Amino acid sequence: MAGSAGTPGTPRVLRAMNDRAALDLLLEHGPLSRTRIGKLTGLSKPTASQLLARLESAGLVLATGTSEGRPGPNAQLYSVNPAAAYAAGLDVTPVRIRAAVADITGRTVGEFELPTPGRRPAHPVVRQVGDALDGAVKAAGLARDDVRRIVIGTPGAFDPNTGRLRYASHLPGWHSPSLLDELAAALPMPVEYENDVNLVALAEQRLGAARGHGDFVLLWNQEGLGAALVLGGRLHRGWTGGAGEVGFLPVPGAPLVRQVTKANSGGYQELAGSQAVPRLARELGIADVPAGPYTDVAAELVARAADHVSGPYRELLRTYATRLATGLASLVAVLDPELVVLSGTALTSGGEVLRALVQAELEELAAPRPRLVVGDVREHPVLRGALERALATTRDEVFDTSR
Repeated sequence: MAGSAGTPGTPRVLRAMNDRAALDLLLEHGPLSRTRIGKLTGLSKPTASQLLARLESAGLVLATGTSEGRPGPNAQLYSVNPAAAYAAGLDVTPVRIRAAVADITGRTVGEFELPTPGRRPAHPVVRQVGDALDGAVKAAGLARDDVRRIVIGTPGAFDPNTGRLRYASHLPGWHSPSLLDELAAALPMPVEYENDVNLVALAEQRLGAARGHGDFVLLWNQEGLGAALVLGGRLHRGWTGGAGEVGFLPVPGAPLVRQVTKANSGGYQELAGSQAVPRLARELGIADVPAGPYTDVAAELVARAADHVSGPYRELLRTYATRLATGLASLVAVLDPELVVLSGTALTSGGEVLRALVQAELEELAAPRPRLVVGDVREHPVLRGALERALATTRDEVFDTSR
């Protein structure tokens, strides 16, 4: 019925829409004056003034100074109140859990890393998650109850039909069918879960190389080889959450791997994963292959190879590019994406040199010709994606002034 509270077109809903538009502008641009907000939203000065007074009263914006140094009288500036809400993200691997807390503006205010080595966890997963979260919360000077939402990124994916983690047999302690219920009972805030590579794609879509793109593939190569598929602006996860587990993909040039979930590997992983790079370097006669974790070794070798124009290092990069393009050809043949983002240290360390080689190889192996770019989000991209997802939902909840 016209005039009912909360129905479209009523003053309450219009006010809420204007409030959200102003808050989003403040997040995007930083401190703004009343006049500037009015111009960007199309609101009159009196309406913009009422809006800011309403948001300030609700604790969502703060007066943060004046526009000194500009012609004319100084204007009061406003910004989003960072303390309006907090959200957390976790990045889980077999050897550590990295946690962070961000304020509602997206600024990270606390971080913590909890080592979790060994095939048999010293403590249950629920305790590990709680300890990692508490470490980040303490570093932020907050308490658990201050965090409104947490997103946890893991290899593999939790099957929405069974609640069990799939495609990640190398993650000890995370495969109990009751784990999600136990975590929900132990933590005082809503908990969400997402595949780690999907979170990297979210970070690139919000902050990096995929901004403004609704159809793209992100190829990730670090601890494992995987992909994220964004179609029509949304992540495609598949029926069991396994969309993008391309490490299991059979490819030419690699032995046919059977029982892939037990092996936790497949043809594309064996052909082009990080662990294949040191092996390939030795086959090509490169003597000074560094020691250390294969992810670090692969990134170092690829970075070195990108600096060489000839010799075995350049052959390493060319062969590696062909291997990467071999698996990518199957992806782009099926999906025909607008863009392919290369991410993970075994890809980004090759920079533009590796990107150009993969692009050239892909154009010979596949009919679609998407543009390849190197990912921009380099520092803890899984964690950044987890925070971005947690913040998006938190902002929707906190910024809804129609309630």
